[in-house]
Amino acid sequence: MDKKEPRQLTAKAQNLEDLIEYQEGSVVSRTIIDKTAGTITLFAFDENQGLSEHTVPYDAMVYVLDGEVEVAISGKTVNLKTGEMTVMPANEPHALTAKTRFKMLLTMIKS
Repeated sequence: MDKKEPRQLTAKAQNLEDLIEYQEGSVVSRTIIDKTAGTITLFAFDENQGLSEHTVPYDAMVYVLDGEVEVAISGKTVNLKTGEMTVMPANEPHALTAKTRFKMLLTMIKS
């Protein structure tokens, strides 16, 4: 992450969706804030791209900015579309699969 980036985003009106672009066949991420207490990261997923099942020791909130995603949390499927969110609890296995191209804001709380 470019350490100057948070300053470039400070004290300005920003459209989150415009801060990250889709890339064909890929998952793209852009860290907005990276602190000991947590992170805020933007992601752009091309259709059918995803993150395989994994766990993290922190609670995380997924907020969909554009498109649709299937989120699996401990075997339960949650389908989200633009404007919707869910919480992925700490230490619970979860995975994401883009049903369409989608962008999300991931907020992870570490303390």
